[in-house]
Amino acid sequence: MKLTKKYLSLTLIGAFVIFSSCIILKQKDKPTLFLIGDSTVKNGKGKGDGALWGWGSFIGGLFNSEKINVENDALGGTSSRTFQTNGLWDAVLAKVKKGDFVMMQFGHNDSSPLDDTARARGTIKGIGTESKEIYNPIKKKQEVVYTYGWYLRKFISDIKAKGATAIVCSPIPRNPVKDNAVVLVNDSYAGWAEEVAKAEKVDFIPLNQIIKDKYAALSATEVKTFFTEKDHTHTNEAGARLNSAAVVEGLRKLKNNKLNSYLK
Repeated sequence: MKLTKKYLSLTLIGAFVIFSSCIILKQKDKPTLFLIGDSTVKNGKGKGDGALWGWGSFIGGLFNSEKINVENDALGGTSSRTFQTNGLWDAVLAKVKKGDFVMMQFGHNDSSPLDDTARARGTIKGIGTESKEIYNPIKKKQEVVYTYGWYLRKFISDIKAKGATAIVCSPIPRNPVKDNAVVLVNDSYAGWAEEVAKAEKVDFIPLNQIIKDKYAALSATEVKTFFTEKDHTHTNEAGARLNSAAVVEGLRKLKNNKLNSYLK
């Protein structure tokens, strides 16, 4: 009787190990959509601190989780430059495998100063090959800083080298309400992001324009419901959900992008 119980226990343990291994293998077999960007993609730890949310916190729910993993690796305060120079991109890239997808959205912090003592995160405006050597007061060493477009091209090149698919999003618009009117303006970084995507022959989601079109159809009072009273840039949950839906709207128009097949 004791032998029978022991045999049964071993059988159950073995079955559990096999089952767990199958789940792990299945997880590894699934492609992953990696999100990289700033706080408008993932605010803080992505838990709604201060009632602020990035769209990356909700987009996972719009995909079939049985077919694809969605990993939000965006970090607040980063620019296309510091996401790379601070080692964040290397950590993400190490996980990227053939068949994966990487969606990027940068720009909000790229207009910051190149070498200030607070962040030193800015990039040179435009998409050219210009560069400037500066003293980085944060890292206390010399650094060569490039254009916004240069850093986007670096992301794209690295992604392609891994056999993965790069998707560039233009940065979301800030709160457009001024004096109780919806005032929509052009965003240089949105245009530059599109130019880089076209030049590098990767898919582009005009997220900035898609969202602006939605705002244009609403009243100032309605648009205000997507933001907190004091924050001009970051959205609340309603705004983040609107933006994540806008990403998917743009994605669906990319007919040849395989990421579409993983949407719900």
